[in-house]
Amino acid sequence: MTATAGFDIAKEFHWLAAIDDRGRLLLSHRVDNDPESIEEAITELRTVQAEHSHLTIGLDMMGGVAGLLTAMLLTADFRCVHVPGLAVNRARRGTRGGENKSDPRDAKVIAEQVVLRDDLRIVDLPEETTVDLRLLVSHRAVLAKETTARINRLRDLLTGIHPGLERVVDPTQKSSLLLSRYVTPSEVRRAGTTRITDYLRRHGTHRPTAEKLAEASVSAARAQRTAIVGERRTAQLIRELATGLLATKERLKALEAEIEELVSGHPDGALIRSLPGMGAILTAEFVALVGSIGRFTSGDALAAAAGLAPVLSQSGKVRYSRSATGGDKALKRVFYQSAFCAIRRDPVSRAYYDRKRSEGKRHHQALIALARRRVNVVFAILRDRRPYEGRPQLRLIA
Repeated sequence: MTATAGFDIAKEFHWLAAIDDRGRLLLSHRVDNDPESIEEAITELRTVQAEHSHLTIGLDMMGGVAGLLTAMLLTADFRCVHVPGLAVNRARRGTRGGENKSDPRDAKVIAEQVVLRDDLRIVDLPEETTVDLRLLVSHRAVLAKETTARINRLRDLLTGIHPGLERVVDPTQKSSLLLSRYVTPSEVRRAGTTRITDYLRRHGTHRPTAEKLAEASVSAARAQRTAIVGERRTAQLIRELATGLLATKERLKALEAEIEELVSGHPDGALIRSLPGMGAILTAEFVALVGSIGRFTSGDALAAAAGLAPVLSQSGKVRYSRSATGGDKALKRVFYQSAFCAIRRDPVSRAYYDRKRSEGKRHHQALIALARRRVNVVFAILRDRRPYEGRPQLRLIA
């Protein structure tokens, strides 16, 4: 006899359900998200395992609030698998009264999915470097998103009081230094070209760039003699945003240096980076998303996980392939972005892209096709533990 268990995971507490191979409910109760409660649940699960000889536990979430539970279950040598939340939701809706969602019902559905499916991802304790990369990549994504929001807000505010200056200053570059001090037309006119140039140079801007920006800023300020209502307060907010942007950019630079160092020390880092277009950041994102390549049986399986494999639709006599709408969007972006970089640096990738374009495919379609083929290359590199060798690998992406 065998048994399966399912954890419906949440922030404050989880819900545990266990069933035997006949679907009879063995356990169903709340487990608080603290070491003592989880240890008590582990004791119960050991009893179930002893009575049924084999126990597999399904988890509907990886990392985050599931971190403590996952670590304690794996340390206790339980076999754990990941049951995606979407699969749980669809399976629950297929049962009687399935629209009625509850933690006990979802936990039981997770346990039932473990019984029915043999293709679920086995959960292992990740390497320390992989966890570090996952955390740093996630934090970098948050900072990059915040930076974009700050830039958009700064541009909007600046356009409202000094549109001429907004046209000559690029907040995405170091020229945002100017906005941390001089914003309104009157401030820029009073400072003059020489003072603004000196200010920019003291903060690390090269002389030609500083002089050009100072001249353009003063010209824009001289063209506007009208003071806008609310100008003083708006300028204060712009200076705060510009100062915050500079600090965030420095943090991003330091974060990327940390990521590059970790990628260099990761066993898969050098192998993946040998493929043109896979820089340190994209390699880190790939490692963070995939973990061990052993999860996948083939390059096709990896492509399916990334949503890059064509999907077969068949009903009666109708049979056709279409683009996938599922898959991990973040993993798909990694391959797409690497393909975009590769067509500028790698002759093999460029030749494949040009061939697809000559076949009538649009730019986006050709890049998707190249990204799909590069999945096979990455899989082969990691499977064989050999770096990319250019021409000998051509057969993999042809």
